[in-house]
Parts: sequence; structure tokens; C-alpha cells
Amino acid sequence: MSAPGQSQQQGAGGQPRPTLTVFDAVAMIVGIVIGVGIFKAPSIVAGNVSGETAFIALWIAGGVISLIGALCYAELGSSHPNAGGEYYFLSKAYGDWLGFLFAWARMTVIQTGAIAAIAFVFGDYASTLLPLGAKSSAIYAGLAVVAITILNVSGTSQSKWVQNTLTIALAAAILAVVLGGLSAPAVPATAAIPASGDARSWFSGLALIFVLLTYGGWNEAAYLTAEMRDTRRNIVRALVIGIVIITVLYVLLNLAYVRVLGLAGMQSSKAVASDLMKATWGEGGAWLLGIVVVSAALSTLNATVFTGARTNYALGRDFVIFRALGRWNEKASAPVNALLVQGAVSLALVGLASMTPDGFQTMVAYTAPAFWLFFLLTGVSLFPLRRHPPANAGPFRVPLYPLTPLLFVAACAYMLYSSFNYAMSLDPGSIGAMVGIAMLASGVPVLMWARRREVSPGRG
Repeated sequence: MSAPGQSQQQGAGGQPRPTLTVFDAVAMIVGIVIGVGIFKAPSIVAGNVSGETAFIALWIAGGVISLIGALCYAELGSSHPNAGGEYYFLSKAYGDWLGFLFAWARMTVIQTGAIAAIAFVFGDYASTLLPLGAKSSAIYAGLAVVAITILNVSGTSQSKWVQNTLTIALAAAILAVVLGGLSAPAVPATAAIPASGDARSWFSGLALIFVLLTYGGWNEAAYLTAEMRDTRRNIVRALVIGIVIITVLYVLLNLAYVRVLGLAGMQSSKAVASDLMKATWGEGGAWLLGIVVVSAALSTLNATVFTGARTNYALGRDFVIFRALGRWNEKASAPVNALLVQGAVSLALVGLASMTPDGFQTMVAYTAPAFWLFFLLTGVSLFPLRRHPPANAGPFRVPLYPLTPLLFVAACAYMLYSSFNYAMSLDPGSIGAMVGIAMLASGVPVLMWARRREVSPGRG
């Protein structure tokens, strides 16, 4: 039986081609990670640290933890490049049953839920610029999913051109906000007002949860490895360069927040970036911020749609019941069927979440436990995969092995525990978490059904 994620259906419309440069991959990584979180999370973090030094240190720590994880993913992607990304790593390390469950979770919970969540944030900010009625946010969210899916169906070259443009515009806009904030008069240094209990306990708990959530998404680079030129070297470069850029932008932006508003002002703010813009650019700053956040959401949405369909494509190559997903369209250089199915599921989630008070919160709770579970298992997969012959000669090896991957696994385990507790504490967010867990569990009977069917040609 061939390893899952390998080329199985030669007649299914071709294979991915190495068309992405380091710049393309860096733009994709930066575009995924720098999204709306940096405009929401800092006020929560500020309310749960002991002072300004701890606040800034947390954002640096988030970059360091992300870099540790990126080094682990760089070894996985360099040694075993595949369009299936984590699906391929999990299948190769543990067996195709876990790869199937991951792909099912990604198709129904993780990636599609993330797409819906990002679309809702786009809808929230687009509605401030041009409201469309009571369901304005949901309408914009649905339109964004449809438009970005069509863009990706039209072809990889068009998608990556838009991604590069949006990412550059987003980085430039954030730098403009940073320059405005750092040039404004500084408020006196203040300590945050602890939400409850000892502030130092929150420093390593709730605050870090939101910092790491804001850094989330760099792992999507795993799905680019089959389409990158010289994957052995470029995957490492793309991940390291991308995370360094993200960390620098995050630290500068949070320094600007602290300088203009102070920690106490940040904690009391419901829209910390908007308040910064009003303080430095006047009322027109709120309009500019809306454009920045809309651009960030579109950039993140495009990159998430691009990478998400690659897992569905890999699943379709390995299991007959999803055969239609495993067709690669040579003209578009994209898995068109996988993109269409992903778009349909995402639209359904937008519709369901629109019936709750906060669609974004519901979708975050829906995705978080499953996401961190498989992130943890992928980190652990590095250990058995080190014993497999690499596909590339002289692949990248994570430094300080096994300490580095052990640190990454420990961070993932902590985030799994914390995100589940956080999701279940929300109302109505806990409903989203329970539905997400139920959807993940539903993959077990689907797997049993798939195994009863005839295996794909070439698998046995």
C-alpha cells in the first residue's frame, strides 16, 4: 500500500507543480497570521499582565514559541514535502486512520470553521463602512467566502498575486499605525488592572492563550511544500523570515498601543486599535482602521482558503468515497473540486453561526479544541518520522533535538487544555465547541464506511 498523500490517481488531472517562490510563501504565511487577532487580543492581554514589561515580553515569547514550532514543521516539510501537509505527516507517522480523521476534521471543523470566523470579522468591519441591514455581517461573510473561493478556483497565479498585494498593503498599513502611535505623546507608564486574582498567574495563563492564538496560522506553510521551488531549503527560509516579520510587527504595534493608551487604557478599550487611531489621526483614523482590518481579513481568508483545499485534495487521492476531491485542475493549477466543497461547507457554517449572537466567537469555540489536538499530534509525529527515509537528500534538521520538539509539544498540550476550558466557559460559545467535537467524532463512522469500500487504485 502506498503512503497516504502520494500520487495515486495519475489520470485524475495532474499533480501540483513547484511554482511558489520564497517570497510567495512568506506572503502567504504573513497573510494568514497577521489577521484580525492583533486588533482584538491586545486589550485582553493587557488586562491580565503585571505591567508593561511583561506585556511586551509576552508578545516576544509568542514569536519565540512560534519559531520553535516552525523549526519542527520545517524539518517535517523539508524531509517529507507533500501537498497534504499535516495530513501526510500524521498518516505516515501513525497510519492512514489518523490522517483520515484529521482531514475530516479539517474539512468539516478546523479549516472551514476558521474560514467562517475570518469571514465574520471581515463582515463586522465591512459593516462599519457600509452597513447592509440587521444581518449585514453574515451577508458580507457569505459574499467574502464566495468571492475568495472563486478567485482560488480561477487559478493559483491569480490567487498568489492577490495574496502578495494584500499582504504588502497590510504590512504597510500596520507600519503607518505604528509610526503614528510611536510619534504620539506617551502616556505615563501604568500597570494593568488584574481581572481577578494575582496578575502574575494570568501572565502565564489567559494572556499567553490569546497571544498564541494571534500568532496562529504559520503551520499552513506545510501545505505549500509540494508547490514550492527547492523545498529542502526554501521551506526553512519562508517560515523563519515569515515569523520574524510577524514578531517585529506585533511588538512594534503593541509598543504603539502601550505608548498612546497605556495598559489601563487598553484594558478598558473595546476597540484598542480604533482608539489608537482616533488619538493619533483623529476621527478619520477609525475609517482608515476599518480599511486596514478589512484588508487583513481578506488577506487571511485568501491564504486560508488556498491552503485548506490542499488537505481535501490529498484525502480524495487516498479514499474512494472522496475521489472527486483528488482531481487537480492543470489549467487553474488548483484542486478545483476540493475548493468548491470547502466553500460550500464554509458557507453552511456562516449560515449556522449567523443565528447566534456572535458568529466569530461561536466559530472560534467550534474550531479550537480540534485544532490544538491535531497540532499536538503533528508535533509528536516528528519523532517517528525521523526514522523514515527523507524524500529529499540532506533535509533540514531541527536544532537541539529532542529538546526543541518536546518544548513545542508541551506548548501544544497546554493550549489544548486551555482552549477547551476557554471554549466551554463561553455562552453561547460552548455550543460551538460541543458541535465541533461532535463533528470530529462523526469522522469515526465515516472512516469505517470508507474502509468497507474498495480502496483506491494503487493503494493495495
